[in-house]
Amino acid sequence: MPDKNKTYRVFISVAEPSADAHCAGLITAMRKMPYDNIEFVGVGGPKMAEAGCKLLQITIGKAVMIYNAFRHVGHYYKLIKRITSYLKTNEVDLVIVCDSPGFNFHIAKAAKKLGIKTLFYVAPQLWAWAPWRIKKLRKCCDKLCCILPFEQDWFSQRGIEVTFVGNPLFDDLGSDLAGFRKKYVNFEPTNAKLALMPGSRAAEIKSLWRPMQQIAVRLKQKYPNAKFTTVAVDAERQQLLKAAQIPGFECQYTIGSVSETAAAVDFAIVASGSATLQVATAGCPMVVMYQSSRVLWYLVGWWLVQIRLFSLVNILAGKELVPEFMPYFSSLEPIIEDIEQFLKDADMLAQVSDELIKLTEPLAEKKACEHVAEIVVQMLT
Repeated sequence: MPDKNKTYRVFISVAEPSADAHCAGLITAMRKMPYDNIEFVGVGGPKMAEAGCKLLQITIGKAVMIYNAFRHVGHYYKLIKRITSYLKTNEVDLVIVCDSPGFNFHIAKAAKKLGIKTLFYVAPQLWAWAPWRIKKLRKCCDKLCCILPFEQDWFSQRGIEVTFVGNPLFDDLGSDLAGFRKKYVNFEPTNAKLALMPGSRAAEIKSLWRPMQQIAVRLKQKYPNAKFTTVAVDAERQQLLKAAQIPGFECQYTIGSVSETAAAVDFAIVASGSATLQVATAGCPMVVMYQSSRVLWYLVGWWLVQIRLFSLVNILAGKELVPEFMPYFSSLEPIIEDIEQFLKDADMLAQVSDELIKLTEPLAEKKACEHVAEIVVQMLT
């Protein structure tokens, strides 16, 4: 039990929208516990602020992909210096870093040098790339919370104190996902409803939104009654999408939940990342896309990546349950062909929908935010 006569300060470091939502959920879960002497400060976004975290700086909107990260080095260098200065001059009992390992490894390292406990919430995917960085993780991580079930054994075998806490993406869904199975009774491809999900990062939108629209235009020519929708995490991202709409493309724009959007359509075209799991919980068949610099991929990407399958859905399934084009470079034909193969086969759509539900149900059994809140209290004691 934390000392009721002491005020505890927890610093949280976040650099992208999904992590902002995860940590807002964590703060909310902790506010429901019988401790009113824990305060939160950090860097993050509006959801953390709304949950009660005092922000030193808003970082949401700067999240970038590897291939264009070099343009933001100066920004992050200054931010790391500011956070380090804060940790040096203020009493902090625990530092929580959430996702964005390229940035948050620096924050965790600074905290450990100052003797501050560190908690990694969302394990860096070292099993997929750069496994040699496990030594660095061991040095700066007191406790690791992983959100994919197989990660617990992988990190534990490498000397990391780790707990599978469930997946925060599913905290609001409940454990019974059976009702999301799609039946595709009397389904006609010409009336198909499709969702385009290019991701929440500006870099993802820049690289994937245009080709996704081009795919939609091609499908619309063949299936004239098909309808398309897209979902944005906030008004800023929605404006980015609208501003980049190409001629001949028609779409419904929404702000809200990926899972709810996927539940309302027959098929989805999704950027690789956590969104694929959210689409899977809705039992929605999909193709997965990711873009990279062709030069960087052939120079370093092919040997940095240690796995055969790339999308989280396929990694969990242990097979290519949904087609993945990672990285996608230029030709749209293979992607369109795979989408049409799905749209022409209602039985295949229903089968994949069923497999996606079975795959994600175990991930929804735990409330991740509540579990991590308990670990935070233990670390503060």
